Amino acid sequence: MDKVQYSDSQIISLCSESKTREQGFRQLMSKYQERLYWHVRRMVKTHEDADDVLQNTFVKVYRNLDKYRSDSKLYTWLYRIATNESLNHFRKIERNKSISLDDESSNIYGLESDNYFDGTEAQIKLASAINTLPEKQKIVFNLRYYDEMPYKDMSEVLSTSVGALKASYHLAVKKIEKIITHES
Repeated sequence: MDKVQYSDSQIISLCSESKTREQGFRQLMSKYQERLYWHVRRMVKTHEDADDVLQNTFVKVYRNLDKYRSDSKLYTWLYRIATNESLNHFRKIERNKSISLDDESSNIYGLESDNYFDGTEAQIKLASAINTLPEKQKIVFNLRYYDEMPYKDMSEVLSTSVGALKASYHLAVKKIEKIITHES
């Protein structure tokens, strides 16, 4: 298989034709799988959960390729689906088990060290601080801090105004700084 990097418009063009749809989808996965994995991984607890959410994301993308509107960027459409699938994952967990607020081990958000990720102390402190944020602020912080996504693109992903996103990010940063400086 060739290692040619296809543009988003080439990928969409391939996906829109029945005889090249599979090739286009493979190109889409090749281009965005790692980015989406880490976006999801920062929101869910384990590698296995991230893989499940990512698989659900790509299934949904495949089924809805014909509904993609080129008025938004392909990656913002993919991030919106991955974010929604991550939120659905949280809701499913919350429905399926009752979580004690006193039990720290039941925290379903955040990174933990495992075979696929070796969290340093600083990363663990940051992840712990991020876990204290409300869901929306957590997502905004992750998109801006880790993915370096422009506010305009975040606005498309989250269907929120740029001003509200800037305010949300600013509040998240202040909360995280406060938590980390009090732990030090």
